Amino acid sequence: MGNNIQAESRKTKIGSKTIHYEVSGSGEPLVLIHGLSGSTRWWRKNIEVLSQSYRVHLVDMVGFGRARGQQFILKEAADLLADWILAIDICPANLIGHSMGGYVTVELAAKYPQLVDHLVLVDALALPIGRSLFRNTFALMQAIRFVPFDFYPVLVTDTLRAGPATMVRAIREVLGADISQNLKLVKAPSLIVWGEHDTVLPVKLGYDLHNELPQSSLEVIKRAGHIPMWDRPDHFNQAVCEFLCNGSKEDL
Repeated sequence: MGNNIQAESRKTKIGSKTIHYEVSGSGEPLVLIHGLSGSTRWWRKNIEVLSQSYRVHLVDMVGFGRARGQQFILKEAADLLADWILAIDICPANLIGHSMGGYVTVELAAKYPQLVDHLVLVDALALPIGRSLFRNTFALMQAIRFVPFDFYPVLVTDTLRAGPATMVRAIREVLGADISQNLKLVKAPSLIVWGEHDTVLPVKLGYDLHNELPQSSLEVIKRAGHIPMWDRPDHFNQAVCEFLCNGSKEDL
C-alpha cells in the first residue's frame, strides 16, 4: 500500500462466515474484490489513489487471504457479498472485481441491482472459457511471463495461504462457471478493463464481454497481463477514476 495510507482492518460475521476486509479513505463506498488465489494485497498499487476520492473497502474473499480456512463456494460468493454490503450499510456501492472476483460482482449486480452504483470488471471471468484443468494450468504457466518481478512474492504467499484444497476447489468451480445469461440483467454503468497480454483470459473475451454487457465501455491496457492493476497501475488508476467520476465513458 501507499506509504501515506493507513487502512483499518475489520471483520463482520455473516451467518457462519466471517468477512475480513480493510477500510481507508472517505467518500462514496468503493469495494474491491480480488480473483483466484488473491487477497487485498493485489490492490496495493491502487489503494492510495482510490482512497483520495472514495471510502475504499478491500475484501478478502472467503477461503483466501485473512479469510483462509473457510470453505470457498463460488455460487454462494455473490449472496455473501450482498449480505455483507447490507450489513455494513454501504449500498449502493461501486464495485471493482478482478478475474474470479469479476464473476462474483457481475452476479451480484444482476441479482441485486439496487446494491450497485457502478461496476468495474478487470480481466473478468464473466464468459465461459471452456478449458480443461490441464489447459488452464498451461495458460497460467504462460501468464508467468508477464508477471512483474515485484508481484511474485505476493502471488506465491497468497497461493500458499489459500492452500491446495481451496485452490483445487476454486479452479474446478471457475472452469465450470457461466454467468453470461445474467449479463443482460446488469443495470449499472460498467467499465471493462483488460490487459493486452492476458494469457489466462485472452483480450478477445474483453471485447466479447463489452458486446454482451449493456452500458459498458472497454479499456485495453497495453503491455499488461492478467493483473493490469499491478502491471500498469497509473493507467489503471486513471481509467477507473475517470470512469467513476464521470459516471460512464463512451470511448476510453
